[in-house]
Amino acid sequence: MSPTADVRPNGAYQQNDRSNLIPFSSRLKEGRALAQDVWSIYNAANLPQDCINLGQGYMNFPPPEWIKDAAGEALNAVATNHYSHPKGRIRLRQALKDHYSPQLGRELDVESEILVTSGANEGEYSVFVAFLEQGDEVILFEPFFDQYLPSVTFNGGTPVYVPLHPPSHSGPHSSSEWSIDFDELRRAITPRTKMIVVNTPHNPVGKVFQRHELEKIAALAEEHNLLIMSDEVYDSLVFDDNEHVRIATLPGMWDRTVTVGSAGKMFAATGWRVGWLIGPASIIMPTLAATTRIVFCSNSPLQEATAVGVEQANKRGFLRQQRDEYAERRAILTSGFDKLGMKYTNPQGSYFVLLDISSVKWPEEYPFPQSVEGRGRDFKACWFIAMEIGVSSIPVSEFYCEEHTAIGENYARFAFCKDVVTLRAAVERLQSLKKYLA
Repeated sequence: MSPTADVRPNGAYQQNDRSNLIPFSSRLKEGRALAQDVWSIYNAANLPQDCINLGQGYMNFPPPEWIKDAAGEALNAVATNHYSHPKGRIRLRQALKDHYSPQLGRELDVESEILVTSGANEGEYSVFVAFLEQGDEVILFEPFFDQYLPSVTFNGGTPVYVPLHPPSHSGPHSSSEWSIDFDELRRAITPRTKMIVVNTPHNPVGKVFQRHELEKIAALAEEHNLLIMSDEVYDSLVFDDNEHVRIATLPGMWDRTVTVGSAGKMFAATGWRVGWLIGPASIIMPTLAATTRIVFCSNSPLQEATAVGVEQANKRGFLRQQRDEYAERRAILTSGFDKLGMKYTNPQGSYFVLLDISSVKWPEEYPFPQSVEGRGRDFKACWFIAMEIGVSSIPVSEFYCEEHTAIGENYARFAFCKDVVTLRAAVERLQSLKKYLA
């Protein structure tokens, strides 16, 4: 008998509430998929209409014209409007081979070492599908990109958290100063550990992992036979002559590393959902089997347009120009924080700045919504700044486990992947935050 039924005297029963007849899977709870997340709390619909959105990491400017033109040409062709091979369109795989082979120090095989996916996130999910057994542990460096958690738990994995530690000194600092405690990392490894996720340049810290750090991670991976997922979607946005080291190039690491890339980040086209995985056939081919059953193939015309982008990016000097433009945007935003006298993390890469909001004070009786109650202090700070200053950001404690929330709740993430007019307007508004600083 249905638990939602009422029994009548004659033994018959009638349904009352039919809104939840079929129980959903517990994995949705384990992966925080049902929780009200930061993206829904700080959604534009919940904020003042004129609030400037520096919270979400999407651009308010289009991809370059020559890439959009390539997309239009692909849409007007016949073949590119139909299924592509599950590995990805050959033109894109060839372009990725030509682009990445010199950086990885090896001649890539387009048939077995490159896989095009429906965005970097789907590629990562497919790796988890292909390699995780029930109870396998995956080490995540905190703060972590929030999609990692459900991708791990949905596939039977158990996340294990190792925090990056922020510097303790006052004043502005570099993202390089967020450090790994390698004793802590070693203690996190157990006989059930299967994988370590490395994100460099890092979202949201902006840290570009240094060679000596990656070498220590690599040594642990070799010692314990671990798979490394290296999320490098911001690889084209590394500033100040910092070296972007690919962990797959370190001795012995090619055979156990899958490198993740993204057209959305490379070409300001986050809605295209075109990503890629690069690695040995032993990783790529099982992942191909998974992605083929998840999406079968990725968007054909936008794969073709991405191929044109990858083919021409360096020839046109696009990646260098784009990096310089992002560096200018970063400078506009951080100059505003300097004027306020607030501490922040200056990112070596990506397009995020972490602002220390521990000094922000608000009236004791300020009317916060229920959605931010009982969460990290940063949730209230970000809500207050959005409502009273008119600039939205994202609370960083969302990217931590409950045990480590205290590390993240001192920070708000501001995105500078916006045009300079928007950033200057945001900086001007942020100056009124001064009266709320302790």
